[in-house]
Amino acid sequence: MAVDTTRRGARLAAAFAALALALCVGAQAKPTERSKQKASAEAQRAALQQKLNALKRDIGQTESAKEDAADTLAESEDAISKANRQLRELAEEQAQTNDKIGQLSGQRERLAATIATQKAQLAKLLREQYVAGNEDRIKLLLSGDNPNRINRDLQLMSYVSQAQARLIESLRGNLAAVEANQAEAQNARDELEEIAEEERQQKLVLEREKAKHAALVANLSKKLEDQRKEVGKVERDEQRMGALVDRLNKLIEEQARAAAAEARRKELLAAARAKAKAEAEALAKAKAAKAEQERLAQARARAERERLARENRAKPGTGPKEAQKPEPQLAQKPEPKPEVKPPPQIAQREPVKPEPRDEGAAKPADVALAPAAPDGAFASLKGQMRAPVSGRIGAKFGSKRGDGPSWKGVFILAGEGTEVHAVAGGRVVFADWLRGFGNLIIVDHGGQYMSIYGNNQSLLRRAGEIVKGGDVIAAAGNSGGNEQSGLYFELRHKGRAFDPAGWVKF
Repeated sequence: MAVDTTRRGARLAAAFAALALALCVGAQAKPTERSKQKASAEAQRAALQQKLNALKRDIGQTESAKEDAADTLAESEDAISKANRQLRELAEEQAQTNDKIGQLSGQRERLAATIATQKAQLAKLLREQYVAGNEDRIKLLLSGDNPNRINRDLQLMSYVSQAQARLIESLRGNLAAVEANQAEAQNARDELEEIAEEERQQKLVLEREKAKHAALVANLSKKLEDQRKEVGKVERDEQRMGALVDRLNKLIEEQARAAAAEARRKELLAAARAKAKAEAEALAKAKAAKAEQERLAQARARAERERLARENRAKPGTGPKEAQKPEPQLAQKPEPKPEVKPPPQIAQREPVKPEPRDEGAAKPADVALAPAAPDGAFASLKGQMRAPVSGRIGAKFGSKRGDGPSWKGVFILAGEGTEVHAVAGGRVVFADWLRGFGNLIIVDHGGQYMSIYGNNQSLLRRAGEIVKGGDVIAAAGNSGGNEQSGLYFELRHKGRAFDPAGWVKF
């Protein structure tokens, strides 16, 4: 018996050792999904950007071919903006990945503590079982000992075995969780390395583009200064902005109509399906009612034949021979079939007419510029919005530009790279370089209200993105050939610029 006990203890100890060894097995890292997700997002953004590029080309074709010195800076300023935006996005990804690694580390520590506790419990059970002798069940039953003691010992052995099984199963689950944790942590570290490498590349690009931009500005400084003083240039810039806003409003309206038409189409389709379902159910009920009436008519006819047969057999004087004669067949008058009228909706069924399609409307897949805020939301914020950037007002709305036209917005002096915030929630409908305004971002707030942010060093949001009030959307600068660093800010309603002083707290 002692030998059996020793063998059983050895087997359990070996099983426990095998489980413990699993802790030392390194998990294989899964390939990251980051590249696939980025490629998908880029494809979606490219489709929207293609539409906005076409819009810019339309505006450019309506202008004179006169060369603008600031155009030479466009490529460099756009590259600087993209590099800065990429660096910011990578920094956000890096912070999120570091948080994830921290959470995984905490989870791993908790699992390790749990496993250590379970190992100690299992070791204690094995030791107690070994000390108790762990008699074989068959030998115990055949020992001839007190039945009560045998029953008690068997019950105790059952409890111990169940506890061991539960503990081992829990330990296996925790070991699997550790393995999954290690794989996920390795995947996160791989992503972090990808991000770090991309950051290094983007910093090199940024430094190269800044040097290129500085050289261009130095070469064009005299020409830029002369063109800034030209009255016609300012007027052309304002016309360009007005044309852009008008086209954006038209595009938003087209996409809103497309969205409404799509919603109406789905509504009609759902109604048609519901109607067809109701008609099918009504037709099925009518068929069932008709079948039931036919069954009842047949039952009545059968009952009538049986009644007539009984009456003939019951007539007096009917002999055996007569009884053997076949019963004359009575001409059965066919029962009139009940007329089952179809439900009114079946008789009056008409084909569902498709909703007339507006050929000029945008396709549903293009609905990426629809306002993210409901109508009236922006107007309710009047007088409560904060300034988009910290700085001093350099030019007010309506003030004269020397001999030229008056300002359509405000210019806020701010250091290069100062964060620019959205004044209210909405959707970015334009984020690109535009002659006269440099790196420009426009946010649609619904209700035909727009906020415009120009001369930025970098655009940190892309067209189609939803933003909340206070979100960082750009970094101030002097792109577009502007003399001073800062932010040009406008508010527009139905395409017309209005004084933001009563709306925004500067």
